[in-house]
Amino acid sequence: MAAVNTVPIYSKVGVNTWNPTDADGPLTAGFLKSANTNVDGTGTMVTIFTADSTNGSRVDRISIRAAGTNTATVLRVFVNNGSASNATNTALITEVTCPATSVSQVAALADVTISGTPFPMVLAPGYKLMVTIGTAVAAGLRVTAWGGNY
Repeated sequence: MAAVNTVPIYSKVGVNTWNPTDADGPLTAGFLKSANTNVDGTGTMVTIFTADSTNGSRVDRISIRAAGTNTATVLRVFVNNGSASNATNTALITEVTCPATSVSQVAALADVTISGTPFPMVLAPGYKLMVTIGTAVAAGLRVTAWGGNY
């Protein structure tokens, strides 16, 4: 029988990251807009969180915010082992429907939050969370991961 951990561990530093750069491809002005219909970890992916390279990290939830008027789409979340994004190194862990939105000056756009299974999630050192959307959207989505480093 494995030893039981009787001492809880907490993250040391809070980390809140979002799709900040276009290094991964499908961003326009920092917003996710381009479609990727692949569900195997291939195609256009955006890294939203990279775990601490020494001790790993914990991700508590992901929030998705429309930047304006968009058609409905699905956001897919993948975990990657820190290597190239492909079907061997990347696994689909959850997905959520992002509704069609219409920008308004008198009504707020609703956030979509992914919490509960599989979150909170502990990521091994260097592992990444990556996202993609199933259909192209006009205004874009801002995807934010909320967690902390160990």
